[in-house]
Amino acid sequence: MPVQPSNVSQIAPTSDRNPVFLVHGLMDTSVKMRKIASYLRGLGWEVFDIDLHTNDGSTRLEILAQQLADEIDRTFGPDRPIDLLGFSMGGLVSRYYLQRLDGLRRVQRFITISSPHNGTIAANFSRQSGCMQMRPNSTFMQDLSSDVDRLKELNFTSLWTPFDLIILPPSSSQLGIGTQRSISVLAHPLMVSDRRVLLAISEALSQPAKSPIRSNSVAPKIDSECV
Repeated sequence: MPVQPSNVSQIAPTSDRNPVFLVHGLMDTSVKMRKIASYLRGLGWEVFDIDLHTNDGSTRLEILAQQLADEIDRTFGPDRPIDLLGFSMGGLVSRYYLQRLDGLRRVQRFITISSPHNGTIAANFSRQSGCMQMRPNSTFMQDLSSDVDRLKELNFTSLWTPFDLIILPPSSSQLGIGTQRSISVLAHPLMVSDRRVLLAISEALSQPAKSPIRSNSVAPKIDSECV
């Protein structure tokens, strides 16, 4: 049976919706996001995605974020507002785009699904540069945490599961701002297909935008050190 939103009357008319851009996680491609894409398209949203290269943790996250910025600019031009959704590592890539690459100028709603906003202990077992950046207290994580309040400029929602064995501890997906919603999904990979998560996504995307497109901002340069 197709998943339907819990309150269809709250879903805005299609003409009033921003397009939604999906960003996959580590070791994934856009295929991982197909369930979300199909669900949202069925409700009338325009949905776009990206295949990040490389996706195996060997590429630093700021490089992946620049790929995201370039693809968004190619797809939408310089001014069209969009909504952004990132799964797992894709949430951190999206945050770098927002906080360091002027993404806040156009993004109005930002949703993360099981993203390690405070790092994950699981990253301690990898020497790949992108994975090392996801360690708790890495230079990369500290840099994004230094001005996390900038995300208050948009509608931010974090969806996470207390049963996550990839984001350790699972509470690392909580950022302390915006909407934090725990959904008891039994495994990290299932977060992108669970019907409760899909409903939560449609509800978050249906909330009124906080503000119009913002002016350009200057982003600090991140240190080359990753831990």
